Amino acid sequence: MSSSGEHSLESRLLKTGSERLALLGKHSEALMQAYTRDEVPLESLSDSALRKLLAARILWRPDEQSGVKLAPKVRELIAEMLADETRRHVNADVAETLELIRALVHSYREARSRGEHWRLEQQLMRLRQEVDDLNGRFADAIDSLWQRLNSDFGFVSQLNDKIRENDRAQKQIARLLDGLALIDFDELIELVGSDGSLRKLLISQLQQQLSHHYTGLREVQRRLIELMARFRKQQARSRLISGMAAFMREHPGFVPGNYARRSEVPGLVNQAAPLSAAAAPALDRNLDSRLLADLLHQLPQPRQTTQTVEAAAPAQAQESSLAAARQQALKQDVEHFYLSVIDQPQAEPVSALEYLRESPLEWPDEIWLFQVISEYQGLPRSDQKAFRLKQQESQASQFNHLRLIHDVELQLSV
Repeated sequence: MSSSGEHSLESRLLKTGSERLALLGKHSEALMQAYTRDEVPLESLSDSALRKLLAARILWRPDEQSGVKLAPKVRELIAEMLADETRRHVNADVAETLELIRALVHSYREARSRGEHWRLEQQLMRLRQEVDDLNGRFADAIDSLWQRLNSDFGFVSQLNDKIRENDRAQKQIARLLDGLALIDFDELIELVGSDGSLRKLLISQLQQQLSHHYTGLREVQRRLIELMARFRKQQARSRLISGMAAFMREHPGFVPGNYARRSEVPGLVNQAAPLSAAAAPALDRNLDSRLLADLLHQLPQPRQTTQTVEAAAPAQAQESSLAAARQQALKQDVEHFYLSVIDQPQAEPVSALEYLRESPLEWPDEIWLFQVISEYQGLPRSDQKAFRLKQQESQASQFNHLRLIHDVELQLSV
């Protein structure tokens, strides 16, 4: 076919398609009435309009006895546009689409080898359309499933119908997953070869889109299974209620027994935990005091077992208490040392270690000297002026400034 012939064919397609799309818009009310009913209301169409709609395959007549109806493809188109789940179909015929894609790829290669650029572009455009259609069918199917799932199959009212619709939706998902499994990307890689346009279209884009659809289908499948479990639970309760209603119809005089007065309440009725009654004597009521006293005397005496009591040992002071007592005793002994210095008649210096040795005290030298110095440093500034503290010390080593205190002399300031 020459280039001019192909352009002429395209022009005819554009003209015919525009005319038939215009018919859909012009007779939209009559077509929607046919969609909601079983047949087309012929009184709203002229003979000329009816013939045009039949010729355009928008309407059809199944047989001579039947009325005029919407063509199946047109009904599906309207259902898709309206997202009408009662008439919407899930259709993803992957096998047929794959066959068409293979044929278009071979035609594309043939056109490229012959240098027919216009035909090459046409075949590539058709390939894009087929891939888009395949992707769109999966997307529409998943959208339809989500619509039904999110509404809890609200387009049907009976619980049994909801269960059947859920089961049908799960079978549709299984068919869609089987369709995805038919697409072998190793085969497509071999089919497209090294052509960059085909690899981008049939490998990169298609693989990404189908991976997204696979994830969506698995998620819808999981949610449908959860919803089915809820429906089954509701169905069990509904059957229980229906059975009770049927029993009441057969036995209209049936009156449930007073289960609360039974000694053994059936588990089905006894849903509450038992109460433990608590009681206590009212000691503030004088009238009951004699009765309570009698009851108290009637109580059995508690049995007392003989226990062996060991001899009490002297109380052992805690270590912390002993340390505090020793610290307090040391402080008092040092205070007596200071008082003895005050009592000196000539205000002569008194050696702390000589005082310790002459007294019956048994404190270590270091502890005694440390406490004497600490006591002096703990005095108020005005009281420190009343004493003169002299430390007898020597340098520990010529290599440092550490000094050793050998004794302390304390005397009154003159």
